[in-house]
Amino acid sequence: MDHRYLINCLERNMSTFSSLLRKSNRKEYLYKPTPESWCLLEIVCHLYDEEAEDFRMRLQTVLESPHKIPPAIDPESWPRKRDYINQDFRLKAKIFKTERKKSIAYLRSLDNPKWDNYYEHPTLGKLDGNHFLRNWVAHDYLHIRQITKRKYEYLQHMTSEDVSYAGVW
Repeated sequence: MDHRYLINCLERNMSTFSSLLRKSNRKEYLYKPTPESWCLLEIVCHLYDEEAEDFRMRLQTVLESPHKIPPAIDPESWPRKRDYINQDFRLKAKIFKTERKKSIAYLRSLDNPKWDNYYEHPTLGKLDGNHFLRNWVAHDYLHIRQITKRKYEYLQHMTSEDVSYAGVW
């Protein structure tokens, strides 16, 4: 596995997130096509929480304290418990970027990390450093897709016009 490539992906993805979210207005970042879907604000809150409490922390734990079980997290409850919908969009986007910079600095500081170190998850089995790094990048791509889809849906909502000439989503 090309770890440098994946770390570079995480760094480039921050630029992508910044570009996609920059200058979003309140109507856009609060738009939900359905009550159960996440708006851009909720996505940004989730990205921040995952950056600060999930991927970097879990990867660091497995690299530095193999076989130690990282603290439990419950990302599915966070939107409600942490009141995502009432957070400050611009602040959350800013602190997500700050956390990502910390993550990149941490990853670049590693000197010959033991990517094969793992801990035994009760249901998922052995989770090693490679697992967390590649899933971190995959998580980014899932949310880049989600943000892009939400922006597409907002465009349709805002214009109330046919956009099928652009192609099929």
